Amino acid sequence: VQLQASGGGLVQAGGSLRLSCAASGGTFSNYRMGWFRQAPGKEREFVTAISPGSINRYYSDSVKGRFTISRDSAKKTVYLQMDSLKPEDTAVYHCAARQRGGSIGNTEYDYWGQGTQVTVSS
Repeated sequence: VQLQASGGGLVQAGGSLRLSCAASGGTFSNYRMGWFRQAPGKEREFVTAISPGSINRYYSDSVKGRFTISRDSAKKTVYLQMDSLKPEDTAVYHCAARQRGGSIGNTEYDYWGQGTQVTVSS
């Protein structure tokens, strides 16, 4: 499975961005999809995940109520709508795919895309 993330950029605090992650290869509809982020000098953070069929979603406390994950199986794409952005959301955002089941909060993923930079200015 190959994952291609896009949509990052520079935005002012309070603004919005929508990230996309297009998948190729594999069976997209069977994968749990997630977004992680890593800021300079910090550990990677698990941000959000969506199960196959969009039945379950997970959000970290830091983004709950501001970010929304969704998926389009026809387009083999997962989206991350980010609203009310804060400077602390600045990071490289990575999408990932997981073949296995288990808890929606599990952070072990099988496939990773390259990152897209999100910068939020104050």
